[in-house]
Amino acid sequence: MSVQDPIIPKRAPEHVSMSQFAQRDGELVIGGERLSVLAERVGQTPFYAYDRQLLKDRVASLRQALPAGIELHYAMKANPMPAVVALMAGLVDGIDVASAGELKVALDAGAVPHDISFAGPGKREQELRQAVASRVLINVESMREVHLLGRISEQIGLPARVAVRVNPDFELKGSGMKMGGGPKQFGVDVEQLPELLAELPRRGLVFEGFHLFAGSQNLRPEAICEAQQKSFDLALRLAALAPSPVRFLNLGGGFGIPYFPGEQRLDLQSIGENLAALQARARQEMPEAKLVIELGRYFVGEAGVYVTRILDRKISRGQVFLVTDGGLNHHLSASGNFGQVIRKNYPVTIGNRLSQSEREVASVVGPLCTPLDLLADRMELPLAREGDFAVVFQSGAYGASASPQAFLGHAPVVEVLV
Repeated sequence: MSVQDPIIPKRAPEHVSMSQFAQRDGELVIGGERLSVLAERVGQTPFYAYDRQLLKDRVASLRQALPAGIELHYAMKANPMPAVVALMAGLVDGIDVASAGELKVALDAGAVPHDISFAGPGKREQELRQAVASRVLINVESMREVHLLGRISEQIGLPARVAVRVNPDFELKGSGMKMGGGPKQFGVDVEQLPELLAELPRRGLVFEGFHLFAGSQNLRPEAICEAQQKSFDLALRLAALAPSPVRFLNLGGGFGIPYFPGEQRLDLQSIGENLAALQARARQEMPEAKLVIELGRYFVGEAGVYVTRILDRKISRGQVFLVTDGGLNHHLSASGNFGQVIRKNYPVTIGNRLSQSEREVASVVGPLCTPLDLLADRMELPLAREGDFAVVFQSGAYGASASPQAFLGHAPVVEVLV
């Protein structure tokens, strides 16, 4: 008779440590300020707080990991708060906008017009007029835009600067959102590019290069490297059809951050090595081209927290519910209703009880009359009381601006950069 080895249950995966934030006297520290003091300074809850130094550190660490000469662009749709955009404009090499509204914010924030690019599949004619008049680079995504820009350029007396956004014939494997490959509303299909590229000089447009963006929120460096290599090879083939040399090559981004249990931070070493190899090829094969990496979430996501106050502690048939003054109306992503197929918890804690030894399993819910208003589902948390602060980490990207703040008539959330 054989003796079987005992079955050891697997430990449930945990969130990666939110070690980017310090602690003091049992409280989270954001921008050098204890959470309770910061809440008094803000004057209300809920609020988002973005740590200025963490934003600076992220840009600096990325520059250190990537070869010199690779340009970094901030995709401001990730966080369009004007103060954040103004800070980022002074740290990166360019700003990427996706509407005339974002363009105004970027220009007001001091971004250099020459270093702003404008993408989006449904640009209105008025938006294109504003972009031409601002002298920013327009990523054209259809023949309609080419025809419109030709007419606008003639009317305003300024030739539009354009790059062609390409819908490649491959996807970024392992991406949270796939934005290229197959039928897509984004960019111009590869097979349609010869006709479109030939039309640019006939319309008096100034061709500068290509924009390829295969996907986002990827934590697999090998997949990112493969997409960059394929994007470069595709751009090289297309360059032979271009009306002038490629001077701008946006290889997209896709760099992810860890949101859910078991995820780890992205290892940049192989990505840096891969970009160095592509940069060396570019010097030989596209000598006028500058290589650009476009990132949003990766720059700002880990530098932000969402803070909401616990109004009520309820126990329903043995389950603890911490009812807060903010929820999916302010933070749709954390509720799981912004792209998650199977809902998973963001990292959440009780921000003023970090040294609390007593813990419990609790759900953090918002004040809205819907069961979808869930910020944390049965998580192990420090024992909380009414008046404490529930904190959602990884909240610097796609937070306030990506949430239905008018839903059910609650007050809008406050944002601060500290």
